[in-house]
Amino acid sequence: RSPSAKVGGVFFANSTLCAAVNENHSRSKYDELIYITMKLFNHTFRAQTKVPGNIEDVFEFFSDAQNLELITPPELSFKITSPLPIKMKTGALIEYKIRLFGFSFRWKTIISKWEQNRQFIDEQLRGPYSKWIHTHTFEKNEGDVIIKDIVKYRLPFAPFGEIVLPLVKLQLKRIFDYRSKKILELID
Repeated sequence: RSPSAKVGGVFFANSTLCAAVNENHSRSKYDELIYITMKLFNHTFRAQTKVPGNIEDVFEFFSDAQNLELITPPELSFKITSPLPIKMKTGALIEYKIRLFGFSFRWKTIISKWEQNRQFIDEQLRGPYSKWIHTHTFEKNEGDVIIKDIVKYRLPFAPFGEIVLPLVKLQLKRIFDYRSKKILELID
């Protein structure tokens, strides 16, 4: 039988939730419930692309923010609104407009980490998600470069926003499949 817990008048019959409750026993019941809710509604998307070439050239392609427009599906109407060119580095801000599921959004991200020829992380400051942290990692692999994308995200209006999770997952897969195809075309 799974362990259970009661937090703020809500009964949880789930061992993951119980572990979160026990881990945070010094918090108020309300804080515990918020913490559990946030953990529950965090999602991760992963993608990987193998590109022929050297890591310096591949990373340089990603160092030009304007290339984002080239690797984003046209129906998303992705447009950078920040003054160009953008010097990509830790602390760089990028503002753009994007269209998702028929709605236009302004999106603002910060480059929270920049390691030349290795990795960078962009984090949403304003946009359609409650949380969006996108880690881009570049690894050498026998004359090729493996680009790994890990996106940690949370949908807005939890728990109600979770109803669109299957659509969001499909959309992310489609966007990253398109992106992978375009990267191969443009870098090769």
